[in-house]
Amino acid sequence: MTTVSQRLQRVFVIALSRIPAPLLKLLTRPPVNRAGDRMAPDVALLMKLTEAGDDYSDLSATAAREVTERDAALFADRIPPCPVEQDVDLGDGLWATRYSSGEPARGLILFFHGGGFALGSRASYASPARMLAQGTGADVLSVEYRLAPEHPFPAAHDDALTAWHYAVEHAADPHRIVVAGESAGGNIAAVLCQRLRGEAIQPMTQVLIQPVTDISERRPSQDEFAGSPALSAKQIEWFMGHYLPEGTDRLDPRVCPLRAGDLSGLPRAIVAVAGFDPLRDDGLAYATALLTSGVPAEVIHEPGLVHGYIGFTAISPSSKAATRRLVRAVAATLTSTPERSKK
Repeated sequence: MTTVSQRLQRVFVIALSRIPAPLLKLLTRPPVNRAGDRMAPDVALLMKLTEAGDDYSDLSATAAREVTERDAALFADRIPPCPVEQDVDLGDGLWATRYSSGEPARGLILFFHGGGFALGSRASYASPARMLAQGTGADVLSVEYRLAPEHPFPAAHDDALTAWHYAVEHAADPHRIVVAGESAGGNIAAVLCQRLRGEAIQPMTQVLIQPVTDISERRPSQDEFAGSPALSAKQIEWFMGHYLPEGTDRLDPRVCPLRAGDLSGLPRAIVAVAGFDPLRDDGLAYATALLTSGVPAEVIHEPGLVHGYIGFTAISPSSKAATRRLVRAVAATLTSTPERSKK
């Protein structure tokens, strides 16, 4: 429940973001990255406001969750609820929310939220989940996987496997399941697809939105955007400190799916990256590795955006437009016939 103060803050920020682009560009002076991409003016405004606020990595995980859940309520668009939104017990104490039109679905999207394995929830990602359900005609099953530090690696991946088994057992067509995730959730989705390789039933598509694919190596985008208010190097280290128990092998493919070597036999992929995201090069490297291994991979590159843009749809028209493009790409993949359904 948002307070009156928070609601007023939301109205104020939304109003600022609707300032005409030329004037907003003068006010924010959007930065240009090394690739020559200019940050969208509305995103540049958001970054200035975020930079002036508190840094959740200075807090405990519990306190940080309160801050980020509040921010999600302020920044995410208020998408009308789906006709069917129900809590689903996936087994072993694992819960999800099912978003559905109530009509026969075009497929099922198994969705894992972001938050560095320590933050985020199905509630804070209700807006993108609704956009996916309403924009694709598929049911969305948004998973409340366990979070670190209370449940460190590999708990989230074990939960993903539990969620997958539930999805296969309950889907109208188990060959029409898309596995999707954002940031840490993108890592979970990628790892799940690797773990299912060779199984009789596999995801028809993996949708990796700004995914974490390799923490063992610092790529140029991590250095270039180390101070990003959307996701800083300090915050990444805070996440990993909570998530990985001491002594964890950082080359384990469940930590770094890019380190799995040959990626052949995996589902086709949609990989979304943003021009000002420290994880940009992680996503591009994984897409390249998939293509090299013979796996079809579509890259959606949003050059003017930052990490987490699918959660900024209320206050950033650019982020909302990009999220709609992503939803259309997922809808398009659902129009195709899964290979295993052709048999």
